[in-house]
Amino acid sequence: MVNMRKDPRRRFSTTVQMYKQDEILRTLPPAGKAYGHFGEWLQGRLGAEGPVVLVTLRCDTLFAQAWYESGPNLELSVSGPAAVSRQHLSRLLCCLQRPQTGRFVVSANVPRGVGAGASTAALVALGRAVGADDGQLAAACLHVEKATDPLMLARPDGVVWASRQARIYRHLKTPPKAEILGGYFGPPIWTDAQDDRFADISDLLAAWGDATDAADLAKIAQLATEAADRTTQLRGPLNDPSAALAHKLGALGYVRAHTGSARGFIFAPGCIPVNAQDALRDAGMQGITSFTTGSAI
Repeated sequence: MVNMRKDPRRRFSTTVQMYKQDEILRTLPPAGKAYGHFGEWLQGRLGAEGPVVLVTLRCDTLFAQAWYESGPNLELSVSGPAAVSRQHLSRLLCCLQRPQTGRFVVSANVPRGVGAGASTAALVALGRAVGADDGQLAAACLHVEKATDPLMLARPDGVVWASRQARIYRHLKTPPKAEILGGYFGPPIWTDAQDDRFADISDLLAAWGDATDAADLAKIAQLATEAADRTTQLRGPLNDPSAALAHKLGALGYVRAHTGSARGFIFAPGCIPVNAQDALRDAGMQGITSFTTGSAI
């Protein structure tokens, strides 16, 4: 008599059945979706001993989406580089006071460890799939991650966000429309919620509000570049080519993931030079991409 629990044919059959269930779910509109980001316009300490705060750089070409159907058990299937596990899902549902049952499918295109919000986007998509509102999601994501991006907000780039507290420190205007040419430099870097070794950017934040009020993209790029340079001087890498590349390309400035490998070069709309992508590849960057961000998208 065959022991069905150890029979590899049964395991294969079960895997195929789950895959088919996933595909059936994905024929429906996703129940939850969340966009990623591409580093930060600004990130650092609010004063030498203050909290870690940031202004995220919205990126709507990166996203996570989730499907959900009721069921007796808690099941999670992941497609693409979604940075979420069944344990993360269980903790999220517990914090949201939702039943820890049902079948969830997550699909994402946000690379992990680059500073693009892979884990937050996946959690927000899952939370939205079970009907959680944005106010609930901020606290729930913090509970799971210990440090979270503001991707649950309608205007994530329109606030100064305290990432270790999941709260809005200040409301701002979103930056004006800009084009970003970006890539990933170096290996993945995972965010450590206990890591608060960041430069003081309180002076940059004081000027940021005036720059966004005036929709002054050149000034915004200057402030973002200064924030990026401070992080590179403090945290490395020593061979970061971003400053030299920004100058070579005639960019208004550049941004970086302050814990991650994403680097982005800021241009006015329609001003990315021909062959600029080749320059990034020649400098050792991977995953070259371009997208539009800012208040006009």
